[in-house]
Amino acid sequence: MATKKTSETQSRKSAALSDRTASGRRIAMAAREVAASLRGEGPSSPSYEIIVPDVVDVVAMRARLGLSQSAFARSFGLDLDAVQAWEQGRRRPDRAARILLAVIAREPEMVMRTLMVDAAE
Repeated sequence: MATKKTSETQSRKSAALSDRTASGRRIAMAAREVAASLRGEGPSSPSYEIIVPDVVDVVAMRARLGLSQSAFARSFGLDLDAVQAWEQGRRRPDRAARILLAVIAREPEMVMRTLMVDAAE
């Protein structure tokens, strides 16, 4: 029984020593976070919120980019019929399309670079 108490005391001393260094503190904090997560504790939501727009003004976006419907569809891998239907109000972009359109609105060049295929490939 004395061995178990000695071992527990040594473990506590080791933990106290490791908490004194910067890396020891980070390791101890990470271990506490993992333990809390395993117990089902901790933050219940991420520190950011995802907002998917309900409405996307494709006409305004295209105008800002200076692209025709055809060039807009081609530049971002969209179906021309879908772009026309969205602009005429015959269809509403589905959730995935609204997410892509939101990214295009903020970072059109990044989307083009991402989707671009080098002719040499």
